[in-house]
Amino acid sequence: MTSEEVELSKTLENSSLQTAKHEPSQAREVADALKAQANEAFKNKSNFLQNLYSKAIEIHPDAILYSNRSFAYLKREYYGYALSDAKKALEYDPKYIKAYYRRASAQMALGKYTSALNDYEYVKKVCPNDKDAAIKYEECKKIVTRIRFEKAISVEETNKSVANQVDISSITIEKDYDGPQLDANGRVTKEFMMTLLSYFENQKKLHKRFAYQILLQILTLFKTLPSLIEINVPPKKKFTICGDVHGQFYDLLNIFKLNGPPSDDNPYVSFILNFIPYKLVIKQKSFFLTEYFFHSYSMVILLIGNHESLTMNQMYGFEGELFTEVFNYLPLCHCINNKVLVMHGGLFSKDDVTLKDIKAIDRVRQPPDEGLMSELLWSDPQPQNGRSESKRGVGLQFGPDVTEKFLKVNNLEYVVRSHEVKQEGYELAHNNKCITVFSAPNYCDTMGNKGAYITIFGDNITPQFTSYTAVDHPKVRPMAFANNLSMFGLM
Repeated sequence: MTSEEVELSKTLENSSLQTAKHEPSQAREVADALKAQANEAFKNKSNFLQNLYSKAIEIHPDAILYSNRSFAYLKREYYGYALSDAKKALEYDPKYIKAYYRRASAQMALGKYTSALNDYEYVKKVCPNDKDAAIKYEECKKIVTRIRFEKAISVEETNKSVANQVDISSITIEKDYDGPQLDANGRVTKEFMMTLLSYFENQKKLHKRFAYQILLQILTLFKTLPSLIEINVPPKKKFTICGDVHGQFYDLLNIFKLNGPPSDDNPYVSFILNFIPYKLVIKQKSFFLTEYFFHSYSMVILLIGNHESLTMNQMYGFEGELFTEVFNYLPLCHCINNKVLVMHGGLFSKDDVTLKDIKAIDRVRQPPDEGLMSELLWSDPQPQNGRSESKRGVGLQFGPDVTEKFLKVNNLEYVVRSHEVKQEGYELAHNNKCITVFSAPNYCDTMGNKGAYITIFGDNITPQFTSYTAVDHPKVRPMAFANNLSMFGLM
């Protein structure tokens, strides 16, 4: 807990909270005070605000408080909780327009586009001059229309590959292009990578021809990889594990400055992706990481995240591109020295899942709503034993006993995952056997968290953690292509 959160906790303890529980006349006043503190916590980028809203709801529940807590959950990608709170807000006030917008945002994130469209349509009707409402309505309408059209014309044959439709020879390079170029054989070299780094830092774009060439070659390589990659780290060799970087390109470069650039002697695993949230910056980071991957597979090894799906692509304005096809072939897990399993989300609804089962997963598809692949991408740890419903609406929450059984069945030491913002960039749970690492500091320029990465050695897999703060970056608004949280703010 940060010092700010400790201070907020003291405020709660010193308030008339208990009195309000027994004196209904004071309940509304105390609830309003807590709501004001929560709103201020949001302005100060605190992750503690949903706790304050929860305290206020406990005293004097109403539509505004449930709607505000839904907003807080949306920011943390707890879409299941956000949807539930939006529904509760509408139970208290069926005309509360913000609750319709929150419900639509959660439905959109969960891929329930028709339900989201109904809510966006209502919001647009009530608030015809609101630009955010109009934009989200049109985005959602476009997705629903496309899905209906595809269903209407669908045939049994497999969808055409985007890769097979790309004609590299037809893409000309303009005379005024001054950026990096592939070698005569169309391959990525170390010199190309160094030139590209400087080029991207100056916010310039790699030429489309080279971008397509690289992606097509990477796709070919991804197709040769299994769903679970086994990695052998030799004795004394250092190995780095990174979590979600969420398209924060300049923070990615900072990792390389702190820990050294990828090389045969300094390999990185995972970058437990989540490419999507910054569409403009993401393409820089995606190409930079994938090119490193292609330049030397032993330097950077990539792993799919829950955002590398068509549903999340649609939500964040990143669909209809070759990237979508490449994402389908990203591996699901890495197993390091037969002792450490690395995935994006978490563990499973069954106790008998083996590494063999994970290897057998057919990953070349859009992630389903349930099953092993979905749980690997979406699940989260919980402090109590057992399993419970997911706060995200997909996957599940699993306790220390689930982790212990899984490790015992598969003869593993611990698991590493990402998927959640952590204030220090990492968190040890389940008797230090379930480790979360999150590598995007000050996530979306609002959360105030640190980022972190893990280093281990081939003969010593005890994790060593390095935390760091965000670095300056160009004024590109985070989530610029995903405005689903922006409308109306808090009350």
